[in-house]
Amino acid sequence: MKQFENVNVELSGNSYFDGAVTSRTLRFADGSKKTLGFMLPGTYTFGTDSAELMEITSGEVNVKLPDSHEWISVQGGESFNVPAKSSFDIEVKSITDYCCSYL
Repeated sequence: MKQFENVNVELSGNSYFDGAVTSRTLRFADGSKKTLGFMLPGTYTFGTDSAELMEITSGEVNVKLPDSHEWISVQGGESFNVPAKSSFDIEVKSITDYCCSYL
C-alpha cells in the first residue's frame, strides 16, 4: 500500500458531476499538490490547467486523451498522463479510486 507522509489535507472536498466524482487535495512541503478521490460509473470530460499524472489505484476506466480518437483501457495499478491546457474523456466502468498528481 502506498502512503504519503508529512502532508496537509484540505478539509473541504471537491465534488464534480453531482457527486459522482469526488476528491480531497493534499499539499506537500515542497509545494506540490495531489488529489485523492473516487469516481462512480459514468462518462465524464475533465479540463486541465497543468499537466497531470492520473494513477488508477483500483477499478477500471477507458480514457480518450487529447488529440486521440481511440479509447485506451486503464486498470488499477496503471496510469496515464494528460497535457496542460487540454481536456480528456473518461468512461468509468466500475467504482474507481484515483490519485492525480499535478506536474
